[in-house]
Amino acid sequence: MVESIDRQIVHALQIDGRAPFARVAEVLGVSEHTVARRYRKLREAKAIRVVGALNGILLGHHAWTIRLRCTPDVGAPLAAALAKRKDTHWVHLLSGGTEISCYQQTESDTELLLDKLPRSVLDVSAQSVLRGFVAPSTWSGLACLDDDQIEHLKPRVEPEQVELTDSDHALIDLLNKDGRMGYAELAHRAGTSESTARRRVEHLRKARVLDIQLDADPKAFGYAAEARLWMTAPPAKLAEVGANLATHPEVYFAAATTGRAGLVASVVCRDSLDLYRYLTERIGPNVNEVESAPVLRTVKRN
Repeated sequence: MVESIDRQIVHALQIDGRAPFARVAEVLGVSEHTVARRYRKLREAKAIRVVGALNGILLGHHAWTIRLRCTPDVGAPLAAALAKRKDTHWVHLLSGGTEISCYQQTESDTELLLDKLPRSVLDVSAQSVLRGFVAPSTWSGLACLDDDQIEHLKPRVEPEQVELTDSDHALIDLLNKDGRMGYAELAHRAGTSESTARRRVEHLRKARVLDIQLDADPKAFGYAAEARLWMTAPPAKLAEVGANLATHPEVYFAAATTGRAGLVASVVCRDSLDLYRYLTERIGPNVNEVESAPVLRTVKRN
């Protein structure tokens, strides 16, 4: 379990993953050395990491949530194989290893991985993501700073059309491994100048094409029980239900999708009893049906 000052640092990095430690220290009222030391400790413990991710939706990419049922002997290796793909995110092994859930972004709606699956997959369903309500980068379970502190840390955004260059892709790939990599190292490894690396990263971030995201392990923050939910609601109430889910600290992902369920969510709770209370008491009105599957292991996060 992380301490109070650690939680504040984590929330600050959730707001801006590349915020200089000096700015974080100023907002939190502690020393820059304290922020840097505690960040390194959290990272070494694998409680958090900061990663850069391409926001493909702004580039016209298609987002899908995919659910596979398979025989127990192939669940783990299949999940590991899916995790190696650059277009998959959040690969979960569910239900004792007999199910896999993952998120995929493709440049076209004909690039789904469904035709590449082995025969040991018993069933597969793919739903197009229509609208997101909660993303891990906005998960309220980490929130602990006040409005003034949040405002001082918010990065500037100026959405606009962006044409990605080969150098941009190289920078994004490097930031995907370490979202806080310094500009000098980025430039050296991407084969460009430091001033160009700084200018392009800042431009891509302002345009929201590059997301600097905090990837936090819920278990490090006291959330030991994790589950994937599929919910049905009246079509006219989908937005209301999604907005309600976004207020729950247990929900770190929620979206409206095509398909029978119409809503998919990932929740993290303190323990199995807390998960039971969430399912029976907290989901709220206008949800007609809920199907849940416990997360056995998260094979790939961002």
